[in-house]
Amino acid sequence: MLEMTRDRFEELVSEALDQIPPELTRVMDNVAVFVEDEPSADDPELLGLYEGTPLTERGEWYAGVLPDRISIYMGPTLRYCGTAEEVVHEVAVTVVHEVAHHFGIEDARLHELGWG
Repeated sequence: MLEMTRDRFEELVSEALDQIPPELTRVMDNVAVFVEDEPSADDPELLGLYEGTPLTERGEWYAGVLPDRISIYMGPTLRYCGTAEEVVHEVAVTVVHEVAHHFGIEDARLHELGWG
């Protein structure tokens, strides 16, 4: 398994978030991004997870709720990648993929667009 400090991995997540165009980050609402060591045992190879209500599904009822949560998993990412450059790329893809879920874009469409 490739080794990387948690601080460096968190920097990569932050850098990936910084690459999202400002016109999109301005409309992101009530979402928090976390770096986690490992996903649940149910899906140990999961690189990222979006949990919440996509912007496209929110209505008048959406108020006073906890923030949506995007988790980026360090362990599976480091096991999946063979080089530091691959980690940089995979973190960027995973962050975009999970943020896209916040905007209501489904997995099938993300795979078509190359963000699978």
